[in-house]
Amino acid sequence: MSSDNGGSPSRRALIGWGGAGLALGAAVAGGAVAMASGDDTPQPVGDAVPFHGAHQAGIATPVQDRLHFAAFDVKTDDRDEFVQMLREWTEAARRMTAGEAVGEGAYGGLAEAPPDDTGEALGLRPSRLTLTIGFGPSLFDRFGLGGKRPAALADLPAFPGDNLDKARTGGDLAVQACADDPQVAVHAIRNLARIGFGKVAVRWSQLGFGKTSSTTPDAQTPRNLFGFKDGTRNIAGTETDRLTRHVWVGDGDGPEWMAGGSYLVARRIRMNIETWDRTSLQEQEDVFGRDKREGAPVGKAKEHDEPFLKAMKPTAHVRLAHPDANGGITILRRGYSFTDGTDGLGRLDAGLFFLAYMRDVREGFIPLQRKLSAHDALNEYTQHVGSAVFAVPPGVRNADDWWGRALFSKEA
Repeated sequence: MSSDNGGSPSRRALIGWGGAGLALGAAVAGGAVAMASGDDTPQPVGDAVPFHGAHQAGIATPVQDRLHFAAFDVKTDDRDEFVQMLREWTEAARRMTAGEAVGEGAYGGLAEAPPDDTGEALGLRPSRLTLTIGFGPSLFDRFGLGGKRPAALADLPAFPGDNLDKARTGGDLAVQACADDPQVAVHAIRNLARIGFGKVAVRWSQLGFGKTSSTTPDAQTPRNLFGFKDGTRNIAGTETDRLTRHVWVGDGDGPEWMAGGSYLVARRIRMNIETWDRTSLQEQEDVFGRDKREGAPVGKAKEHDEPFLKAMKPTAHVRLAHPDANGGITILRRGYSFTDGTDGLGRLDAGLFFLAYMRDVREGFIPLQRKLSAHDALNEYTQHVGSAVFAVPPGVRNADDWWGRALFSKEA
């Protein structure tokens, strides 16, 4: 926050937030980060997800209960200023995912300056917070990055039935915050937006709840707002072979700076739940190709029984989406349910915020959605109203690394 309104300059303006944060020192051991926070009370780190690694956390990480997703527009044309923001975001992410306050904390500093942390997560556990950053296609129109855009970061075509709201579509970059405590997730996005003020601005955001995909094989498959289990055959976070084959970008897949990363498609899917709730149980089960109680495929007894696709109706969602019906196409899904008030016509604005990670958008989401948008019986009850795609770089390796370093380095 600047002093343009006549107030005192912030500590960030006085001594530089990034410099102050680094001067506090960071002790890194085994992926856990311990830093001074301006609070002498020991901070619990038992449920912290390691921030450093070959891949960003929040992709193959076991799915947390809550989501705050935000897409940003870049407002600065100064490359150095933007890079410095990414460095400061990375430092803040290290601290928050470890359960620490940002910078010098929410209190105890200069009384004349705004605190470095907004304070609403004080005393809360890390809650398995993960922060995952992605770069949108439009970012590559800036900062001389045009030649570094991966071919796999393809613009999504217009699919049949799309009714996209421009205010909920696109973005130069995005941050996915997942945690088991909604206040921890909201705190994370809020502080990144505050640090980036004047350089980036929130374009749109989405809150989500309840796990709608499972990345732990022994976890109970959660249900979507239609009441059906969602994510039975999703890639598990422990299936390293499948992750390598379908999710992580390989060394020879494209630009070197993306090796170890992934590609994210985000879709806001509105569910016409009032219509669905007046549909017979038999039709509901025919639409999905599974029974509602157990989640078993048609003609089978248990949820994880191998489905016999031809026993389902040709328009059944499972039959159309199954890898066996799509040449093996497989994506990792991390969806969350949402309810955002009403649509002004007495109906709930509710649905699924669909997040899917894959090795190549051209070979993953696009052919799959082309098929589903043309034939899926679910289309009668859903509509895609928001959309974005992002290149998700590899993980931050150590305390000297930062989000996007390989992309912005002169050698990349």
